[in-house]
Amino acid sequence: MYTLYKLIILIILTGSFAVAQNIEFEKSNFPDKKDQLKEVRKSLDDGKEAFELGKKEYDFILEGYVNKNRYYPVSRKDYQRAGDIYFKQAQPLLMKAQDFNPNNADLNYMLGVINFNLNPQSDAASKYFEKAFSLNGKIPADAAYLAGWAFQFQLKWDEAIRYYQLYLNLLNVDAKENAIAIEDVNKKIGECKVGKTEMANPQRIFVDNLGPNINTSYPEYSAFISADESMMVLTARRENSTGGKLDEGDNWPFEDLYQTFKVNGKWTSAQNFGPLVNSVEHDATAGLSGDGTTMFIFKYKEKDGGDIYQSNLVGNSWTKPEHLNKNINSKWHESSVSLSYDAKRLYFISDREGNLGAGDMYYSDKDLKGEWGPAVNVGPLLNTKYGEEGVFIHPDGKTIYFSSKGHKTMGGYDVFKSVFENGKWSEPINLGYPLNGPDDDVFFVISGSGNHGYFASSKQGGYGDKDIYRITFLGPEKAPVTMNEDNLLASVAAPVSEFKAEKIVSSGPKMTILKGVVSDAKTHQLLEAAIELIDNTLNEVIATFKSNSTTGKYLVSLPSGKNYGIAVKKDGYLFHSENFDLKSSEEFQEVEKNIDLKQIEVGQSIVLRNIFFDFDKATIRSESANELDRLIKLLTDNATLKIELGSHTDSKGSDDYNQKLSQSRSQSVVTYLIGKGISTDRLVAKGYGETMPVATNDTEVGRQENRRTEFKILSK
Repeated sequence: MYTLYKLIILIILTGSFAVAQNIEFEKSNFPDKKDQLKEVRKSLDDGKEAFELGKKEYDFILEGYVNKNRYYPVSRKDYQRAGDIYFKQAQPLLMKAQDFNPNNADLNYMLGVINFNLNPQSDAASKYFEKAFSLNGKIPADAAYLAGWAFQFQLKWDEAIRYYQLYLNLLNVDAKENAIAIEDVNKKIGECKVGKTEMANPQRIFVDNLGPNINTSYPEYSAFISADESMMVLTARRENSTGGKLDEGDNWPFEDLYQTFKVNGKWTSAQNFGPLVNSVEHDATAGLSGDGTTMFIFKYKEKDGGDIYQSNLVGNSWTKPEHLNKNINSKWHESSVSLSYDAKRLYFISDREGNLGAGDMYYSDKDLKGEWGPAVNVGPLLNTKYGEEGVFIHPDGKTIYFSSKGHKTMGGYDVFKSVFENGKWSEPINLGYPLNGPDDDVFFVISGSGNHGYFASSKQGGYGDKDIYRITFLGPEKAPVTMNEDNLLASVAAPVSEFKAEKIVSSGPKMTILKGVVSDAKTHQLLEAAIELIDNTLNEVIATFKSNSTTGKYLVSLPSGKNYGIAVKKDGYLFHSENFDLKSSEEFQEVEKNIDLKQIEVGQSIVLRNIFFDFDKATIRSESANELDRLIKLLTDNATLKIELGSHTDSKGSDDYNQKLSQSRSQSVVTYLIGKGISTDRLVAKGYGETMPVATNDTEVGRQENRRTEFKILSK
């Protein structure tokens, strides 16, 4: 290890520090305290021994900078994991020596390292490092590096750059030998410059701790939410973990999965999923589908670095997690995943061979058999050689959020956003301060509305090691608010979580969330039913979902820019259809629609909402194919069914004209069905014109409701 001979010369030449006398723990320096000195030296020796064990673990982590000829920046969490136990043992022993002699350079260095490890955001570490520099003694060269890092965590960017530059000057003496370390320091100097810029232009957000129902003195992190923000799953390391054992590596309880629900605007107390989902070893949340019915779980296996499993919600119970196939899981490490709104594409993080960095983003598409296909790297525009983590694809289908140590970060992982437009991903944008900071900001997810985001952080003022926070994005038209760390982090006593975000028209998601409950129209029994999402323009079923077998609940995400058909089907019932024509400019909306399915009985009728005609004509448009196919299947499955096809118009135009138009349209549908093999004697065409309105004709919305095609069961 280098000593600071040359660096001390640089410090003296720059006049940055006043040099004082270093006092060693020698008898000659404490002639009147020999007995006390003996006791203190015993504490010093024992503390130094524990310190060296922790530092050895950290130095081993630093060697991970070079792997497959790539540079991996080490995060503070790696440092903490490596030395935490030993440093906690060393701290009280060394503090006893510090109380006796506060003017020893090496002792102040060790206390600086320990305090940086245990609480990097506090100013204790930087004070010890500065004290070590002020004493005329020998201390390891990494003191300047760690002092810079400590100031970086305190958001003191200029001081951090000054120390990093001192360390860089020393490294440049042997530039070829220190190439990797030089790259690391230059990157950290760049992070500080980004930090200065971001803090000078803070984002207008509130950051709220979710409070004691979610967060405890133990670590909580890796939270995922349903698109409507009604459900959350998270990872925690609590004393009641499944199996009740501690991980010998860090003496913390093993990871388990927990769930919580939003009831009357408040999150309920997070509950452990139990032994069917959790094992006695590490189990962590890795992703959640937008409808909250498919959960992905990370399970650690030493032989392969950890794999992804899937569990599904059936009624009120989650199924036993199943291992995803070899296209997703490899012999390397796979972590977070994110499922697209149509459940046909899975994004995930892997550090498999061929990566650009420590962890790259990949995606896999479902094949015709419903299996996940070959993994495809998303490419160098999003992936960097420094590694990515925490991928999340928004329910709008085109906005991706992820954490990266590359791109333009403020330190550790920062959260970035990119949008898929014109066939490619846009340049990633840092979400800025105070969401991002010099520590790891990772596993960020955002609600379907775009108003709220959730992420885990070790920010000061929390309940424990890591807490889960909610971010509220403010609209641009409000007057600026004071942006500093103290008032942006909601206090436990007075959280600002009730703040209602303004709608961000300029950057909000373009999509609709459709949700509700499926039930029997007569008995009101809650039903499990198949729900098809159809692209009417392409005449393709783009996704299939189910309502919950116990609650009847369903949730479907509809990105804007398409004409959608929704069909709800169950054996023994007439299908129910809806139409959503969402223009590309359509802003976010949440539509709650409860669906009552009608049993197949004489006299029952339904509206065929996805049958379309040319304007003022009886010509059936191609977008009607899927709806008509459903009707054909119903008639085929119920071979004796006889129905009336009735067409209705609004009140525009003359009575005679509307009557003739409606009759022609009904006959067009009957003719289509006959052409597909349905017997003529089972079909009756009837035009009603404007005689049976179901809504007012004074508005366009009402007139659109009145323009409809229905079928009614005449006999079984």
